[in-house]
Amino acid sequence: MIETFVARIGLPPAMGQILAAALALLVAVVIALAVHAAALGAIRRLARRTASSADDMVITRIAGPTRWIMIAVAMSFAQRGVALSGWAAGLWQQAAGFVLPGLLGWLAIAIISAMRDISIARSDISVADNLQARRRRTRVTILTRIAIFIAVFLTICMMLLSIPGIRSVGVTLMASAGLAGLAVGAAAQPALKNLIAGIQLAFTEPIRIDDVVIVDGEWGRIEDIRLTFVTIRIWDDRRLIVPVSKFLEESFQNWTRASAQLLGSVFLHVDPSADVQRIRDAAKTYIEASQRWDRRFWNLQVTDAKPHSLELRVLMTAADASTAFDLRCEIREALARYIAEEQPEAIVRHRLAGTVDRPGPVRDDGEGGPSSAGTAN
Repeated sequence: MIETFVARIGLPPAMGQILAAALALLVAVVIALAVHAAALGAIRRLARRTASSADDMVITRIAGPTRWIMIAVAMSFAQRGVALSGWAAGLWQQAAGFVLPGLLGWLAIAIISAMRDISIARSDISVADNLQARRRRTRVTILTRIAIFIAVFLTICMMLLSIPGIRSVGVTLMASAGLAGLAVGAAAQPALKNLIAGIQLAFTEPIRIDDVVIVDGEWGRIEDIRLTFVTIRIWDDRRLIVPVSKFLEESFQNWTRASAQLLGSVFLHVDPSADVQRIRDAAKTYIEASQRWDRRFWNLQVTDAKPHSLELRVLMTAADASTAFDLRCEIREALARYIAEEQPEAIVRHRLAGTVDRPGPVRDDGEGGPSSAGTAN
């Protein structure tokens, strides 16, 4: 039909062939867009009827790739009905071989990202007991990045293999791959080390997303885990960037490894004459009245005795690290105020013990006045 229309216009054969091909491809694109919009609309209406939001996430992710894949398929069918010259047919084959792997790789990445979004949506780390959610989110985040890296790598390989020039030198590239691999491996040893450590991190799980850790003397939360580095959000909103291999080779503190619940401590130094039982009763009153205490455990003990002071240790439990820190500050403040107002005798005093020398014999200092040989210390 399109060729008949072009013949009636009276254009030269070459121009007529190009115009016919362009019109055929344009019609194919319009049909593909219409079919895709209708199919996507029907699928979205079905997704709205379900209680889960997982299907909505998948549809949102694959909408773009599937639209372009449908356009490519429609153009491929349209090309079969159009007579192209030798050079045009070869160019078409080259373009199709280069574009189609890219679209398929885009679709694969979209599906991987949709699965990650679904897993993250089902892993709520804002709850108090979020150990399983943090474990799932950490593993999904790392494995998703690995899967996307593999998908991108395979897509680029398939796109390059569609070019005859690269296929012709494939044997040469494979022959030199051994030496190139050794050179790249030697140059990129730290990066490969961290990459392998990142894969190991996904399964051994020494750290997880939102874990509370102390690394290099800095207290913070695990904010992001990449293939080669980890981002820790410090308590004052600074970011500490740490290589992944550090968490597998060096020691660090993980306050939420087994559970988010923590045991906080407060240390006080009081005079040896202090009434410890009264301070213990005051600590009980303040802790039980606090909304931050999770009602699991608390105690106050004398953990050390020195000549001039006693060391009191107050232990109390909280639901998570942030709450434990606030609870410690609250109880420390309350007990310091109690001691200052209600039991000032418990404040540490430094006692000085000395002797007073007896006055020595009185002598004349030569200036008309007596002088004592002894002085009081």
